[in-house]
Amino acid sequence: MDEQTTRLAIGGMHCGACVRRVTQALEKLDGVAVVRVDVGSAEIRITGPEFSAETVLNAIERAGFTAAVA
Repeated sequence: MDEQTTRLAIGGMHCGACVRRVTQALEKLDGVAVVRVDVGSAEIRITGPEFSAETVLNAIERAGFTAAVA
């Protein structure tokens, strides 16, 4: 699989601590490299062949935020 970059819209983020929580949640996922996380959004690079958008969105939701592919 070629690498692809995906943007996510993330709801409920208000501060640097929120950014850290989302970053940590994304960094735990195999096949996902965090490019950038800002309040309200994230950009990730998909490097694994078994990528599932649902897996990424669920990880963000477990961290306490809402998420959708932008």
